[in-house]
Amino acid sequence: MTVINTTSGRIRGEVVDGIHRFRSVPYAAAPVGELRFAAPRPSTWDGERDATKPGPIAPQVNRSLPGLDLAALISNDGPQGGDFLTVDVHTPDPAAGSLPVMVFIHGGAFVGGTGTAVLYDGRGFARRGVVIVTINYRLGVDGFLALDGGDTNNGLRDQIAALHWVRDNAAVFGGNPDNITVFGESAGGVSVACLLGSPLARGLFRRAIVESGHSDMVRDPDRARKIAEHVAAKLGVSPTAEAFRGFTTEQLLAAQMAIATPGALPDLRDEHGVDPLYGMTPFCPVLGDDVLPAQPRESLNADVDLLAGFNAEEMKLYFVPTGVLAAATDEMALALLSASRPDAAEVLGKYGLGQDPAGEVLSRALTDLVFADGVRRLLAEHPGRKFGYRFEWRSPQFDGQLGACHGLEMPFVFDNLAIARELVGPDAPRELAAEMNAAWVRFAETGDPGWEAGVVKAFG
Repeated sequence: MTVINTTSGRIRGEVVDGIHRFRSVPYAAAPVGELRFAAPRPSTWDGERDATKPGPIAPQVNRSLPGLDLAALISNDGPQGGDFLTVDVHTPDPAAGSLPVMVFIHGGAFVGGTGTAVLYDGRGFARRGVVIVTINYRLGVDGFLALDGGDTNNGLRDQIAALHWVRDNAAVFGGNPDNITVFGESAGGVSVACLLGSPLARGLFRRAIVESGHSDMVRDPDRARKIAEHVAAKLGVSPTAEAFRGFTTEQLLAAQMAIATPGALPDLRDEHGVDPLYGMTPFCPVLGDDVLPAQPRESLNADVDLLAGFNAEEMKLYFVPTGVLAAATDEMALALLSASRPDAAEVLGKYGLGQDPAGEVLSRALTDLVFADGVRRLLAEHPGRKFGYRFEWRSPQFDGQLGACHGLEMPFVFDNLAIARELVGPDAPRELAAEMNAAWVRFAETGDPGWEAGVVKAFG
């Protein structure tokens, strides 16, 4: 048993395999009642809080892919709602005082996932001398719908509040508050890229790692307004925070799911005829408020070291289990991409449409358009020290078709291969997991992951 005093109150954790663990520690008050659709508020308590058990997570709907068990990554079958703005902390030594701190922001298309997922167990990092913090934040309608009379970008505001809490409490967990690295994958990577350019996040972290995400996955206020009006119309109310507070979580999740079905959303293409989210999700950060006054790439912080990268075959995660990779025709590929950009035929032609199998062409094109191109732009425009990576190890699952798909690097980064055999198979290279985990730790410690700045390192 380990008891420490935080700025919010006293907590009691436990020691697991020599690592001190604290679970479900609130960094902000429960976003209920008048705090729903509002910026996070501080949380405090009297007495000693039990931090040995997992707590609730952000409200969400179970998401799955055919033939692929994602429970290790999502872990969303526990209690939801209420007091879920929490962190889990793993530390090798609360008395150390100078350890690097890493804060992880989970992915899930801004509608799913949790920092308490078993894949994100932080003992692999803690064994290498890091204080590792994983967080929950508001998702979907509650976190990323722009409603009149409510605060915008509440999911990002939650992340910023968590970073404030971590900086204020790093020392009591053995960490150095002046050496914090924030990292995230997928929607978490988008979040980190946005925080890099947010004036409200300035000074909260020294380093950033962006995995399969970038700040081009944002919406302008007009498109964000369209989405809010569309959800409100499904509910039969005006798009205001006051009106939405009258609905239960279950009712809002149902409306959220209703607009997520193909063809259910209004046209969300921008003035150039491009949907920056390529139909992946209606929910994402929105520009034009105090969190993101402008495109984050326009105000990147040169004082923050950056490590950013992507996986070689990101879209295989979505195309292989669903059968799209094998079933796609040239006409289908063209129709799918035409929904997101006007030059679909020209783009797909450059990737081999008419020559190579349509599913492979679409997969290659969207891997670049959705993920890789934005990461490359982020690296090119970041004014500070920067390092790139490309994850190339291919999963043997689905007869090898899954490839170096989206999310596949995460079991390696967290050095938790045994937890994710559904993704990586039974014989994934342990040495690659050790290499990646060590590189992420070196970057958090020193700002140097182990290769030359400006170079893209291939893993696998």
